[in-house]
Amino acid sequence: MSTTQPVHSAPSGDSESGRTAGLAADPAGQATEPRLKPRRPRRRRRRRIVAAGAAVAVVGAAGVAYAVSTSGSSEEKNSSWTNNSPTALASVTQGRLSSRIPVSGTLGYAGSYKVINKASGTFTKLPKVGQTIKSGQVMYRVDGKPVIFLKGSTPVYRDLKRGLKGADVRALNTALVALGYADRSEVNPKSSYFGWATEDAVEELQDDMGLEETGEVGTDMVVFLPRDQLRVTEVNATNGTRAGTDMTVFSASSTDRQISVDLEASNQGNVKPGDKVTITLPNLKTTQGVVTAVGAVAKKADDGSLTVNVTIRPLDKKATGTLDKAPVQVSIVTETENSVLSVPVNALLALAGGGYAVEVVGANGARTLVPVELGIFDNEAGRVAVTGQGLTAGQKVVVPAS
Repeated sequence: MSTTQPVHSAPSGDSESGRTAGLAADPAGQATEPRLKPRRPRRRRRRRIVAAGAAVAVVGAAGVAYAVSTSGSSEEKNSSWTNNSPTALASVTQGRLSSRIPVSGTLGYAGSYKVINKASGTFTKLPKVGQTIKSGQVMYRVDGKPVIFLKGSTPVYRDLKRGLKGADVRALNTALVALGYADRSEVNPKSSYFGWATEDAVEELQDDMGLEETGEVGTDMVVFLPRDQLRVTEVNATNGTRAGTDMTVFSASSTDRQISVDLEASNQGNVKPGDKVTITLPNLKTTQGVVTAVGAVAKKADDGSLTVNVTIRPLDKKATGTLDKAPVQVSIVTETENSVLSVPVNALLALAGGGYAVEVVGANGARTLVPVELGIFDNEAGRVAVTGQGLTAGQKVVVPAS
């Protein structure tokens, strides 16, 4: 009778111990239990019955094989070949399964900004690294006068005063309303016109900052940056030195937490903004996040591989603490299926003729090979989605014992 060969291995190439089964035939062509040759007790092995039409070979993936029987003594049923190949049972489950890509990342803060000086004089007060500065607060001082941080995306390139129009005026109006120096009934935050109400609001700001109430905003008075808050990352200037025009006073980031990942370029198409991720922090605690951007330009890594940058936003900012440039592990969910049948990956048998099967154990102890089609893999859970004739949730399948 011809035989085919199952090898107990996962499609990923992981080496697992193989399993063996064979059939004898009576003169009528019916399958019968094969006879065992006399062996020493410690070499005794179990025999198994294979479903009609499913033939298997007698070779294991690592040169180790075993077989089981549905009849015989209790000792014979519970024994196994003693070459380090015990087996166990696992359940077929039905539920949600996710395909994931595990990668390393760096936890830090989003954004990188440079604060450029426009004031003339001597630096008399500078921020400290790690300091947080909010919109409407003093960033630094030159000759004792404050330079104020305002949220806005348009840099101040001219002195602003009543009668002017432009995107820089719109940024000023928006900031003044946001800080409460004017309300919407007085100043339209979307207006690009510098009117009487804007002038009044500027005078109130100047009064709070101890400046002369001119109602005008000079280029040396404010710096616009597109964030509500800044976190100082590096101070380039020194107190007591001359404040050079257009010099970088300090560098900053936002206070928003972000994870940066160098993803293999070959996986770029598998990851998209909105994908959910699980983040393992340096303290081994986990928190959830979401992919916010996937780079389009590949760069060469130190090992010669090509990577693209992926940015991730943690959903719980406080859970990530305050560490900067900290290594983390990230598991990116690339695909999710609901209500699918799944088995442990190491339950798969690679059939010599191609494809895979699982060995199902019935209520009466009978074992049957069930060919299966593979679906998505969940590396984190160590499971794979499967479909096979007669396969149902709750059934038991054979796996190598740990």
